[in-house]
Amino acid sequence: MDRTRLPDRPDLTWLFFKTSGRVSRAAYFLGGLLVAIIQAFPLYRFTLVPEGTTESNMWSFIFFIAFIASLWSNVVLAVKRLHDLDKPGIAALVLFVPVVSIVAFLVLCLFPGQPGPNRYGKRTNAPADS
Repeated sequence: MDRTRLPDRPDLTWLFFKTSGRVSRAAYFLGGLLVAIIQAFPLYRFTLVPEGTTESNMWSFIFFIAFIASLWSNVVLAVKRLHDLDKPGIAALVLFVPVVSIVAFLVLCLFPGQPGPNRYGKRTNAPADS
């Protein structure tokens, strides 16, 4: 098995946009880090251009699109992380509560998932049907 290859496109689509299955602590953290970087880049570019220009409008629009996509991706990652802990995905709503969201993020990053199959999937880092 070649560990240096990138995941297939369907794997990335599942990881960032579909709520079925489970993800490990590492996948949750690294996926969240990638989403944060994708969100931060247009914001950084926006801060470098003069306010009110066409370029600043373009970067603010790109940031808005990245923010909306990253919001969904963060919820999806949290739902699958909760599934790995054998908890319902609806609990991901606490990520929208200030202060509580920091504690929830730490819990999702630090507590190990349930070993073996659970009601949300046969194994970690896979959709529920695999």
